[in-house]
Amino acid sequence: MKNLIREFVKGITIENPTFALVLGLCPTLAVSSSVGNAIGMGVSATFVLLGSNIIISLIRKLIPDQIRIPCFIVVIATFVTIVEMLLKAYFPALNASLGIYVPLIVVNCIVLGRAEAFACKNRVLPSIADALGMGVGFTIALTIIATIREALGEGEILDFKLIHGFDPAAVFILAPGALLTLGLLIAAVNWWHIRKKDNKEIKKLSCHEGVCDGCK
Repeated sequence: MKNLIREFVKGITIENPTFALVLGLCPTLAVSSSVGNAIGMGVSATFVLLGSNIIISLIRKLIPDQIRIPCFIVVIATFVTIVEMLLKAYFPALNASLGIYVPLIVVNCIVLGRAEAFACKNRVLPSIADALGMGVGFTIALTIIATIREALGEGEILDFKLIHGFDPAAVFILAPGALLTLGLLIAAVNWWHIRKKDNKEIKKLSCHEGVCDGCK
């Protein structure tokens, strides 16, 4: 159970696909202009991740190494088609808003990367935990970026007006705003990881020298 929890949590924190691994940036930059689009893309990608990881983990011993990538793409494309059909049937407005980026989940490096790096080497339960963690991490990252961009670029979130009289900076809805927001967030996450690592090293050194709180 601890291993499953660790596999799930890593996708949200230390191996977040957007902020740590820096994967899937095309849809991240393209659909994060609104929170609704971000959540829709995150949930869609999570569904594809979960389904493809399960199937690939189940058939991993049956796939020859020489053709594993084409087999992975066929499995991923199957779940992308299911997502696209569901969106068209039940969420046509969201499907139209996301546009080409739903079919492009087939070649999303997060999905294909987890199939190659994890699902084809592990059993079903760890693969499920990995898919959910990466999917939730991707969704959270998209939502954070979209919240900042929509709030600063339009002065509202999900059609809810934040501050009356606020003059939005339209640049945040455009491509430069996406790059700026993503760059600052990645920098902030990296700074936090470095600071956390430095604090651990200082604590370890203090403990080794017998001057930490636990040794006094």
